[in-house]
Amino acid sequence: MHRVRVDEWSSALEESTLCQLRLNSPATGRWFPALRVLSWWITEDNPTYADLFLSPHLEKVSISVSWTWSDSEVPRDILLAIASTIAALPASSLQHVFIDVDHYGMPWEYFKEALSSVILRCGPSLTEFASPIPLSDAAVNHLLHLPHLRIWHVEGPPPNYSASSSPLVFPPLTEFTLGEGAGHGWLSLIGRLEGRASATRQGVTPLSRMKGSLNSLDVQSLSGPMTDSSFASSVQMFRNLAYLNVADYCHDRDGEGQCTFKLNNDNVTKLAVSLPRLESLQLGHPCSENTCSTTVVCLLPISVYCVKLQSLEIHFNTTNIVDDLKNISEDPRLQEWRSLPRCPLSCLDVYLMPLALDETGFKTVAEGMIDIFPSLGHCEGLTDVWDEVSETLRYVNTPARRQ
Repeated sequence: MHRVRVDEWSSALEESTLCQLRLNSPATGRWFPALRVLSWWITEDNPTYADLFLSPHLEKVSISVSWTWSDSEVPRDILLAIASTIAALPASSLQHVFIDVDHYGMPWEYFKEALSSVILRCGPSLTEFASPIPLSDAAVNHLLHLPHLRIWHVEGPPPNYSASSSPLVFPPLTEFTLGEGAGHGWLSLIGRLEGRASATRQGVTPLSRMKGSLNSLDVQSLSGPMTDSSFASSVQMFRNLAYLNVADYCHDRDGEGQCTFKLNNDNVTKLAVSLPRLESLQLGHPCSENTCSTTVVCLLPISVYCVKLQSLEIHFNTTNIVDDLKNISEDPRLQEWRSLPRCPLSCLDVYLMPLALDETGFKTVAEGMIDIFPSLGHCEGLTDVWDEVSETLRYVNTPARRQ
């Protein structure tokens, strides 16, 4: 047998049955010595039996945790069992490792040593690694030196690299996810490495392979710095990006209630020009403060340069949105952009973005937004005003009205 799946519905395997599996196991202690794929949901009933399903030939491992103590501390014996299961993973043939421990207040550091030991035993066959569990510096360095790693979800900041450190070359990642606490450190490192390489005019740089391969960058939380020009310069080198996501809520920042989006129209234009293959651009959830420097004008270069874009979430100031949209149609500097093809975006995510319009303003906004996004039919927000804008969009954008 090459594949085993034990999910959260496998509670039919009662503890007595699992005990019998243990007592009657083969001499090797494992029931499936040729197993290559293991999907395991750890519940309160089965965490001490996972080793029965391990195999030295494992190539793909998916471990998730599901239990009923959602609002209480996880029992220590469960933590020990999970750590033991992770540490026991055979690593010589691993190609894919996915670990999902989704529990509020989970002590992530408890599993750090166990998972790091597995990573340090992985060889060049490893191509995918995703886990919310932090790793030791040694394990992170080991991953960076794996030549075929393509998908990586990393938690926590990078080790301290300096100019005197050993050569650092990122693998040719196609998907890079920066989890909680990882965004600022890794993006800063990427920016420094690229700046250093540009200054020395090196042919092969630490980011050479990843600059050409990266298709998806997911920043789950910036955890401190703003979405600003330094952020933009760190990501716009990845010209083949199709998906750029910053899952950031301004009001999550220490309860201060301040807008943390610090890009301006020029920054957004440079980003759009640099990333022409974008299909999804999510730059944090628009907040209600309306203090950002970007205006609705920044949407036009996005539509013009990112012609494959189908999903967009970005802050822009709506205080003078009616005048800003009128200026787009009247500004001779924007006429060339307005003559070019646009992206097929049909829904714009505006989240908490405020908007105040009179009756004539709705039509102006709808017509102006359609001028930027010809396929736009809906603005997804949390206020009734945006719902009314969507209704006007659908009315203005009917074939009869557009003729």
